[in-house]
Amino acid sequence: AQFTGVDKFVYASSGCAIYGSYGKMPLKEDFISMHLTTPYQINKMAGEMYSNFYFHHYGLKTVNCRFFNSFGPGEVPGQYRNVIPNFVYWSMREKSLPLTGTGDETRDFTYVLDLVQGLIKAGYYEDAIGQAFNLASGKETKIKDMISMVNNATGNATPITEFPPRKWDTKKRLLASIDLAGKLIDYKPIISFDEGLKSNFDWFNKNWDKIQQAADFPVGMSSAVRKK
Repeated sequence: AQFTGVDKFVYASSGCAIYGSYGKMPLKEDFISMHLTTPYQINKMAGEMYSNFYFHHYGLKTVNCRFFNSFGPGEVPGQYRNVIPNFVYWSMREKSLPLTGTGDETRDFTYVLDLVQGLIKAGYYEDAIGQAFNLASGKETKIKDMISMVNNATGNATPITEFPPRKWDTKKRLLASIDLAGKLIDYKPIISFDEGLKSNFDWFNKNWDKIQQAADFPVGMSSAVRKK
């Protein structure tokens, strides 16, 4: 960006990564963990540090936006995808949804259009330059409640399958503070979790044949929670 004359650079960071696994809820921007447990977390932290370096050293206008559990139309299910498209896909095929842990774990699911409006504002508002802030819904949803909502929407009556927590599942709760984003860029999420799920189901129904062809679940996969 610096060498091609770009005026402003907005970095898609991750609040799920930057804050590690043991932050106080709701997660605020002044808490940063140096005890990161995955290469993904380290990579996102390094991205913010490079962004800050170019801001301070070269004067490039940079903004670090920390996403939380994004979901919405357009994400095809697969081995390395997010939980919601995979659960919707399996539920529509009347498969058992996997529950790792107790189900009381929470996530801050954020609809893609809310992330988009946050990114646009991050690129527009001058107060955002040189800052890092969360883009999230500011609400937490229990995993077991999300599973119930998905199965109820599809009519899937197949019982869930319980698994022990995976080694990397160290976060019991995820909830972001969006106060700073509201102050800096007037960020206000407008799509509720229920509305976002409905939009996701509509997209799956309209594109079901293509989704079935594109879904990627290799036999014996190790990073996802279930096999074919």
